[in-house]
Amino acid sequence: MDKVTVRSSLRALRRDRVPGRDRAADAEALALGALQAAREAGVGRGDWVAAYEAMPTEPPTQGLVEAFLARGVRVMVPVTLEDWDLDWREVGSEVPLGVEAVGRAVVVFVPAHAVDTRGTRIGQGKGCYDRALPRTAATLVAVVHPWELLDEDLPHEAHDRAVDAVIAAGTGLRRLDGR
Repeated sequence: MDKVTVRSSLRALRRDRVPGRDRAADAEALALGALQAAREAGVGRGDWVAAYEAMPTEPPTQGLVEAFLARGVRVMVPVTLEDWDLDWREVGSEVPLGVEAVGRAVVVFVPAHAVDTRGTRIGQGKGCYDRALPRTAATLVAVVHPWELLDEDLPHEAHDRAVDAVIAAGTGLRRLDGR
């Protein structure tokens, strides 16, 4: 299947399944998985991680952001530019950090509609993260709902960067095979 078809199917699953989820429990579970990923990557007080502010059908990320802030870890979140590139700002500030700021992050938590076991991630389709991820050598961790880690291969293009791991509520952190 092509990305458009896969994305459409995945969006329909979210519309059906997300309303029945316990968002608070999911947020707590995701925070624990994120902290484990950061610990394994060597993130310490004062270091940067990149996360994002979840939309209502996305896995909730506020808990992981709060967990990092409580531990003295700096968190940047994206600001989408007109050309679909990503600038970044520190949580709690509106001051832009610049498109290259993601290069400071030790771990980048990325949104995904799904991830396969090789680390192929399918996003929203605008290419925002395709533009941003080449600017970082960080550990990449996709944040998904439990049913969005797939055994079957997702469509992959040459510019797609595989993620290193995935976190989902109920399954925790899982390292992936990569390419």
